[in-house]
Amino acid sequence: MEQYNVTGMSCAACSTRVEKAVSKVPGVTSCSVSLLTNSMGIEGTASPESIIKAVEDAGYGASKKGAAQNSTSPNAAAEDALKDRETPKLKKRLIASVGFLAVLMYISMGHMMWGWPLPNFLKDNHVAMGLIQLLLTVIIMVINQKFFISGFKGLIHRAPNMDTLVALGSGASFLYSTYALFAMTDAQMRGDMAAVMGYMHEFYFESAAMILTLITVGKMLEARSKGRTTDALKGLMNLAPKTAVLVRDGQEVTVPVSEVRRGDVFAVRPGENIPVDGIILEGASAVNESALTGESIPVDKAVGDAVSAATVNQSGFLRCEATRVGEDTTLSQIIRMVSDAAATKAPIAKIADKVSGVFVPTVICIAVVTFIVWMLVGQTFGYALARGISVLVISCPCALGLATPVAIMVGSGMGAKNGILFKTAVSLEKTGKVQIVALDKTGTITSGEPRVTDILSAPGITEKNLLEAASALEKKSEHPLAKAIMARAAEIGVQAKEVTDFMA
Repeated sequence: MEQYNVTGMSCAACSTRVEKAVSKVPGVTSCSVSLLTNSMGIEGTASPESIIKAVEDAGYGASKKGAAQNSTSPNAAAEDALKDRETPKLKKRLIASVGFLAVLMYISMGHMMWGWPLPNFLKDNHVAMGLIQLLLTVIIMVINQKFFISGFKGLIHRAPNMDTLVALGSGASFLYSTYALFAMTDAQMRGDMAAVMGYMHEFYFESAAMILTLITVGKMLEARSKGRTTDALKGLMNLAPKTAVLVRDGQEVTVPVSEVRRGDVFAVRPGENIPVDGIILEGASAVNESALTGESIPVDKAVGDAVSAATVNQSGFLRCEATRVGEDTTLSQIIRMVSDAAATKAPIAKIADKVSGVFVPTVICIAVVTFIVWMLVGQTFGYALARGISVLVISCPCALGLATPVAIMVGSGMGAKNGILFKTAVSLEKTGKVQIVALDKTGTITSGEPRVTDILSAPGITEKNLLEAASALEKKSEHPLAKAIMARAAEIGVQAKEVTDFMA
């Protein structure tokens, strides 16, 4: 599966639009777009250029993943893709919007409804109050211009999205309020103060600004949720060592892991992580492979045995030859598998996408019908417009489009964290319907913590004496079996004696 980054998506309707556009490219057999990670998984023979062009023609941006590598990590491209860049940007936008909105609400609602005091130059100067409201609203609209750019771009490409609803709602409020302001100036010139006061109640500047600010709050919370769901995948990536000790001309040199090449010889001391997959050339040790296999007992390794990246050398000094590096290591393949699973869609997610695809145009039609009906029953233009805008803004398909991908991402991530790997989202969904599980004789479903079940002592030696001797030896060891023996000693109150000249 080829992975791409997609930019410009704001809601489930966007991801559906991209998916439809790319699926039409000759050679594409499968396309899956994830709004959660802003990524796209492609299977087939289509060239990257044709896929990127299809995305751009649909009004969005795309780039192939893995093009850039970081000098310190083989999984740099994947790590970079999972960084939460949206939340900091949205936070700045929200703080700025709230600051200007507070002033706008004070003038428009505080003074008008509760009689809060205003500066002398604004008292009874309704045109000036209207102008200040217009200026504050324009500032908030500029701060949140992304809604208008994305929304109207979607409209131009005949693919309206959630931002289209927000842009139409806020824009309609602003335009009608601007019309009311110009009409007020005309009434002021004619000396018709009753009309001036009437037009004051036709201002919806605060609605236009409030819509943008509230939706930005929702977008920020959404971005934070998306950032947190990838934590388990980031945890897997953090297992990868950042440096390796290479043996060159008899000298040991520490280099970034990305510089290790197949055939290089590297050294690993006790307690260090093995940087890449390799074969042991010299030495013997016990290697903790629990990060990859879930097996809690360290595996004894000797010359000729294979070792894997991100496993821990526990006891002996090893000299190894690199056999798989970078994205070919076992850990990188596991990360890629989990990432691909997050990018695929479960059957239930496809249903949500179909609904989201027709949702926005339907909402726009309902808003227009709402406006017309209120006009026909004799309500004012402003009243009918407010109801139509309410329909546009309140109707949000994003929760529908995000809920299922978030659940899939969290499920895949938590599974990976606990040693359970799902190759696709379909597998994850089907697992939820499993009623019977058959396990083979290897007994891999364990707590991962060995414990003493029986003590078999030689004739003439009591169990307590044997446990005293064993606990004295194991007290200074970090081996999982040592911990099991110490736990049993603590259970029955055996005190471990001190030993000297201890060596693991």
